[in-house]
Amino acid sequence: MEEQKLQHLGIIADGNRRWAKENGLPKIEGHRHGLKTIEKLVGAAAGAKIPYITFYVFSTENWEREKAEVDYIMKMAETKILKMAEKMAKNNIRLLILGARGKVNPKLTSLGEKAEAITADCTGTTVCFCFNYGGEQEIADAATIAASEGEITPETIRKHLYHPEVPNLDMVVRTSGEERLSGFMLWRAAYAELMFMEKYFPDMNEDDIEIILKEYEKRNRRFGK
Repeated sequence: MEEQKLQHLGIIADGNRRWAKENGLPKIEGHRHGLKTIEKLVGAAAGAKIPYITFYVFSTENWEREKAEVDYIMKMAETKILKMAEKMAKNNIRLLILGARGKVNPKLTSLGEKAEAITADCTGTTVCFCFNYGGEQEIADAATIAASEGEITPETIRKHLYHPEVPNLDMVVRTSGEERLSGFMLWRAAYAELMFMEKYFPDMNEDDIEIILKEYEKRNRRFGK
């Protein structure tokens, strides 16, 4: 049987707050350590030559959390996004942000666009961040555009997803022991393999990428056939 290659890995980065609580730290420390984990996993994914890796970092529902926590996440994104993009560009890694603009501060939206531009010519691994993202909202937004153009079909919806060049997911990994998608890339996850890890996201490390790849190789993907 021909060896199957993982083209797009999705990670639902869950458990930052519980990790902080169990380590006697404020919630914001969980998010700070989560960002460090992302950087480690990006490096490992690039080293393993995974074409696409997507992190679910902030959903449209996360605005309902405590204001201080949300404010911290937004400020962290503002201060880190360009530095992260510059580091990625040096390593030929492309950065994309998927999500609705909605409640996002225009300053942060502008910084996100600059970050994408910095890495636009990179040809290595593409790293996607689902930020202010909801799977149902993405499909609704795509369907609205498709309808305005005259026809709603799977093809026209696919064409209008956020960054439609990003392919369907091959594997979705969720940390912290939870076993649900929580709206993550609902369209692209239609035939994705699912893997659930007990560890909290900040406890993930580079070795986990190899574990995920080996698990993916064991799966028998039939796509309904």
